[in-house]
Amino acid sequence: MQFCFTIYTLLPMDIGRLEVLRELRLRGSVTAVARATHRTPSAVSQQLKTLEREVGAPLTEREGRGLVLTPAGDALAQAAADVVVAMARAEETWRSYLAGPEGRVDLATFPTAGRMFLPGLLLAARATPGLEVMAADVDPVHADFAAIVPDFDVVLAHSVGPAPSWDDRDLIQVHLVDEPLDVALPVGHPLADRDAVTPAEIAQEPWIGVPDDFPYERLHQEIERVAGTVLRIVQRFSDTRVTESLVAAGLGLAVLPRFTSGAEGSGVVLRPLAQLAPTRRIAALLRRETAERPSVRLVLDHLRSIAADLG
Repeated sequence: MQFCFTIYTLLPMDIGRLEVLRELRLRGSVTAVARATHRTPSAVSQQLKTLEREVGAPLTEREGRGLVLTPAGDALAQAAADVVVAMARAEETWRSYLAGPEGRVDLATFPTAGRMFLPGLLLAARATPGLEVMAADVDPVHADFAAIVPDFDVVLAHSVGPAPSWDDRDLIQVHLVDEPLDVALPVGHPLADRDAVTPAEIAQEPWIGVPDDFPYERLHQEIERVAGTVLRIVQRFSDTRVTESLVAAGLGLAVLPRFTSGAEGSGVVLRPLAQLAPTRRIAALLRRETAERPSVRLVLDHLRSIAADLG
């Protein structure tokens, strides 16, 4: 009897209301859901109340001035993701059958990934009739790339070390490349002719650092740990192009990504950091249902192809 009751209870649920519940789990507030789904906050609240009546259990509860999911609401929101993905798969299979990979794909990228991937990606997209890729840059010190995934189809993200927030949400991670992080020195520096430098050799130099909580800060801390001293940070910038220009002027050393720094004529040379060999992981983050779209799959294929050529 319990089995029959469960089937009966689930049948009336509306997919649109399940999507609203899932959006609340992803975005964290009724206001954010309303803005993203082009509804009023009262309309979102009404959808949630109707869904509660359909399932016969409280799905949200008050916390301060906002709403949070109950354990039952969280469980249903996770199950709703499977429903949304299945519907997206069916719709996109039919759309692909009729027209192929076409439509607009919104992509967010941090600046250095944009320099690596966008020229090739946009040229490849231009060669596909009906496919449009619209790219936007995001703040490079954004600590939680996963938080902006609901607003884009694909988000290019990077992490030095583990990125727990990428795993905490119901997202697909498409690994693209592990990019070495090198020590940038001005041309003519006494260490510039070395094949690699050690933390002990560079720890006493002035440094061009990064803003607090920027991922590279962890690497600075590792250099300090291995060298047994505190780095002297004389300037802090998030823009690698500014950092590179200051290194070239002889104002300090810095950690810079290998694929977009140290070009010939820049006045900077890059050398691997011995004992640590740091890298940053670059990945594409997206929702599971978004990955069902032929246009998005094609964009991911192009990104993988470009990443393969970087090494």
